[in-house]
Amino acid sequence: MSSAASNVKYTASRAAESKPLEYLARGGFIGYGIIHLLFAWIAWQVAFAGSKQDTDQSGALQTLARQSYGKTLLIVIAIGLAAMAIWQAFEAAIGESGPRDRTAMAERVLSGARAVLYAYLAWTAVKVVQGADASMGDSNASATAGLMDSPGGRWLVGLIGLTVLGIGIGMAYYGWKRKFVKHLNTQQMTASTREPIIKMGVAGYTSKGIAYAIAGLLVVTAAVNYDPEKARGLDAALKTLASYSWGVWLLALIGLGIAAFGVYCIAQAKYRKI
Repeated sequence: MSSAASNVKYTASRAAESKPLEYLARGGFIGYGIIHLLFAWIAWQVAFAGSKQDTDQSGALQTLARQSYGKTLLIVIAIGLAAMAIWQAFEAAIGESGPRDRTAMAERVLSGARAVLYAYLAWTAVKVVQGADASMGDSNASATAGLMDSPGGRWLVGLIGLTVLGIGIGMAYYGWKRKFVKHLNTQQMTASTREPIIKMGVAGYTSKGIAYAIAGLLVVTAAVNYDPEKARGLDAALKTLASYSWGVWLLALIGLGIAAFGVYCIAQAKYRKI
């Protein structure tokens, strides 16, 4: 490695170890957890009360904005999410300590994906505070419609759908096999809290994985049938479930899992390795 590259990596490593960044990122986990608890509540409202709210993270942000002091809390959450995005960007750039094998490379790719997600959610939170239309479902449908109108666009949309399906399956596997545990300081947990926190993570990742897998299938369906409205991401996936009698109960279970993920995120504020 050249001297210049070594200096860049050393500087990035020092920045990644910044205590203020760590504290902001830990606060971001609390905000991320709150978003998922609201997300779960909306899913239950859609399942049992026929709510028309967006059943995704943007719907949760919009719900929060309507509460007293909600916009102030959204600004705080946006700052925390931005810090999480910066932290994960550093993880993607320099990697974690340990062996530089294929698993480490896969983790860096995942960190890059998380950085994009956290940055997008932070941007969405800011847009909601500003009063702009920040529906992730509408954005997905609009982008899909634009792609479908371009040469080879339907094939690309189908490929995106298969990718999202793969992400959902991978997320469920990641949770079911408890692969997230390596990112936790489990030695700091008491015997009475360790297993409940891990079970919350298992339920959360598995439920989100199922939801993303359904969303991916709907995107593929959208490409086949030329129907951009099917490509609304999690919003379309969960509302599609709500349209079936058996799906209502599956949606309720997924909502329960998403709530578990919210609690797990809040626990990560204390126990995540950063």
